[in-house]
Amino acid sequence: MNEHEHGSQNRPEAGEEDPIIAHWKEDADQGTKHSEPIQVHYSRAGGDKKEKEEPVPIPDNMEAFILKLEQEVGYKKSFDVVVREMTFGGKRTALFFMNGFAKDEVLTDILTRLTYLDPSDLSSFALESFFHHYVPGIQVERQGDWNKMMTNVLSGGSALYMDGETELLLIDAKNFPARGPEEPSLERVVRGSRDGFVETMLVNVTLVRRRLRDKQLRYEVLQVGERTHTDVCIAYIDDIVDKDLLESIRDKIKSVKLDGLPLADKQLEEATVKRGWNPFPLVRYSERPDVVAVHLMEGHVAVFVDTTPSVMILPTTYFDLIQHAEENRQTPFIGTYLRWVRFMGIFASLFLLPMWFLFTIQPALKPAALDFIGLQKAGQLPLVAQFLIAELGVDLLRMASVHTPTPLATAMSLIAAILIGDIAVKTGVFVNEVILYMSVAAIGMFATPSYELGLANRIVRLVLIVAVASFKVPGFMLATTAIFIILVMERSFNRPYMWPLIPFDLKGLWNIIFRQPVLYNRTRPNNLKPQQRDKMPDRAKK
Repeated sequence: MNEHEHGSQNRPEAGEEDPIIAHWKEDADQGTKHSEPIQVHYSRAGGDKKEKEEPVPIPDNMEAFILKLEQEVGYKKSFDVVVREMTFGGKRTALFFMNGFAKDEVLTDILTRLTYLDPSDLSSFALESFFHHYVPGIQVERQGDWNKMMTNVLSGGSALYMDGETELLLIDAKNFPARGPEEPSLERVVRGSRDGFVETMLVNVTLVRRRLRDKQLRYEVLQVGERTHTDVCIAYIDDIVDKDLLESIRDKIKSVKLDGLPLADKQLEEATVKRGWNPFPLVRYSERPDVVAVHLMEGHVAVFVDTTPSVMILPTTYFDLIQHAEENRQTPFIGTYLRWVRFMGIFASLFLLPMWFLFTIQPALKPAALDFIGLQKAGQLPLVAQFLIAELGVDLLRMASVHTPTPLATAMSLIAAILIGDIAVKTGVFVNEVILYMSVAAIGMFATPSYELGLANRIVRLVLIVAVASFKVPGFMLATTAIFIILVMERSFNRPYMWPLIPFDLKGLWNIIFRQPVLYNRTRPNNLKPQQRDKMPDRAKK
């Protein structure tokens, strides 16, 4: 993904010397021959044990180097493992790379330049000459550790080995297969940007950097997984983020001990948050660069994981999960209205069915104004059975729509809504009211911005329905209280999950209920403990 300058496009005529090579020769005669090797250290998750491992030396002859590649990476067995052996200036070299990752134009340009070398151009320190003068790459480094070299090449880089040397050159000429930045399907907006994250981490961090041209923005890269060596990037604004929070997140990621992260961010979340069987999400995911940029400016930490288009935003609260970017793309009044409608939908998805069920089995609880609520006609199945079957049916339809080709999804929805629902009512399996209130609850679930929170709310609804069927009013009250206590006691990276309701923060809660105009929202959230509370500092004091 790195852009390389390829130099002049004009090639010398046959028998002529490349002017760039002539310049290199002049510089090589005056080059440093005894400079210290350049070592680049990568952070590896898994504790201090990995950091203290002794480096594995690189063989100092070509035959041993090729043999080691055959034994370890399957050279000559795996078709995508390529070793291009050539001789430049009388020096045997081998370019080792993975076929699908190599950036052909950059590597071809480098090899073309090296063909002009003459044996007299190289001193006894050939590696120094190649590194300082003859390899025209933007990102080139020396490496003497075999394991680090292998990780770099398997991550998409290329290694240039020279016979007789115990170090080699790593050339960052990567070309990852990737799709274009498209608008994420789960976070669509009417107004706003249409770009979204992709599966390549370098593209994702660049999309955020484009929106945050802040010199304090930091990207720390770690590698997680003994086999996958997955790149994990911790993003934060250095003079805003709480350093204790940052250190906690960094330590949790470094302490992860897994073979790998083939499922990327979800496995990393389970390995760091360690929430067990708690259904409520303690991490917010987003595929929108603008959403991540806003949270970074508030003091959150964003975690990018290579091979996934979603980014983890840490820490999070329950009320963070029920906000959407669309609210901030409209005027404050319309944004507040949309937020209230969404809140009502979420409330309906949780309590509409259990409360209707409670009023149905205990009509004395209904106020006079709600006399119309209740069964007009009994069905063949008990109400609780109808609710459970309807819940499972909605989930089954949702999963079927995911696995159905897009042109057929609409047709399948019509079949489900018209045929299945209508016939189920006419045959007496379901009653009309169950279909009605189940539909409203399902709409409220789909209106929840966080997909994970919508699924968790469905579990809560099922628990409330079972509690009402078993113990009526006491069951509803006890189940609701127990779930609320669980939410209050939950913490996301040592931050209260129900903030700003508990602990109570009037200003924070006011900003949740009302979408404030930009110029009125001058402070960052208290629960993040940012270093700078003021979003609009007085520039005159700087």
